[in-house]
Amino acid sequence: MRVAIVHDWLNGMRGGEKVLEALLDMFPSAPVFTLFHEPGKVSSVIESHPIVTSRLHNVPGVFRFYRNLLPFFPAAIESLDIGGYDLIVSSSHAAAKGIRKTGARHICYCHTPMRYIWDAEEDYRMSLAARLVFRAIRPGLRRWDVETAGRVDHFIANSHFVAGRLRKYYGRESDVVPPPIDTDFFSLSQNSAREGFYLAAGALVPYKRFDVVIRAFNALGKRLVVAGSGPGLRRLRGLANANVDVRGWVSNEELRRLYRTAKAIVCAAREDFGMVAVEAQACGCPVIAYGRGGLPEIVRDGVNGLLFEDQSEQAVAEAVGRFERQSWPAAQVREGVERYSRETFQSEIRRILEKVAPEIARELFAVRPA
Repeated sequence: MRVAIVHDWLNGMRGGEKVLEALLDMFPSAPVFTLFHEPGKVSSVIESHPIVTSRLHNVPGVFRFYRNLLPFFPAAIESLDIGGYDLIVSSSHAAAKGIRKTGARHICYCHTPMRYIWDAEEDYRMSLAARLVFRAIRPGLRRWDVETAGRVDHFIANSHFVAGRLRKYYGRESDVVPPPIDTDFFSLSQNSAREGFYLAAGALVPYKRFDVVIRAFNALGKRLVVAGSGPGLRRLRGLANANVDVRGWVSNEELRRLYRTAKAIVCAAREDFGMVAVEAQACGCPVIAYGRGGLPEIVRDGVNGLLFEDQSEQAVAEAVGRFERQSWPAAQVREGVERYSRETFQSEIRRILEKVAPEIARELFAVRPA
């Protein structure tokens, strides 16, 4: 059985790439088909596989300006020659699920339907000119997005929130399998103590709403560390007062140390899932989170974190005040995170393949018929 993996693009190690690594571990001979690949920006595990790119890969400046090429993503993903495979597994938050197939079974692990064309335009804080252009191209992208959902034989959503979006926009049902978290690496430490700072971490892009968190802590005067890289780095540093350290990119080891020593991590985004929140909880770090999207599936209010209802500086500040009136034992915060482990993820993906493509699963995993 020949297996191909399709991923939107490869230019950094974020949540989607951690999912990709776990899938490649399950299918060690699979090549990766993608829109473009910036060498050296993803893990050696991913780059050890054959990587096939679209014509967009050769566009000058694509690694810096790829977001401006959104109207060309559909044609580029459809141009990839993916014939001769028995199973296609796409890891998709944009265009990957639209790959053309010829006889293969296509299973899509969907991080989210393209959020910027459906219900999250305001989250991206576009200029007026960009908004006008985007509104002109959005109807065509929506039509393509819905039509190509029909190329997928079975959807897997990363959260119940995303499953609802798949139902709403594509009219498709899905299984729910949370993304894999390295719960061995992100773990409790007997040698670390909580310090007097809060943490915000992740990709520095507009919809993550780090600006809301920074303004809240500017007003509170409490210490905040912001860890992550992305196009918003310079702007966020410009917003920060002296008590806010917008640190930029940190290594996995440093991120783990921050999880182990921060009082709490603060998440103001409407996340589709929220891998950073689970990583923090695995290190005993409670989560103060916006109570919309996928985060309420992770945060049990008053047990491993707190939820706030408005995406505003005032709501963040009030949640921090409530947080400081309660104690947060690390073991209590971590309880239950193993359901998000890499092993659990792979076991669930295999179980679904055995259900929806039993003949392929028998060959891949030597599954005997019942």
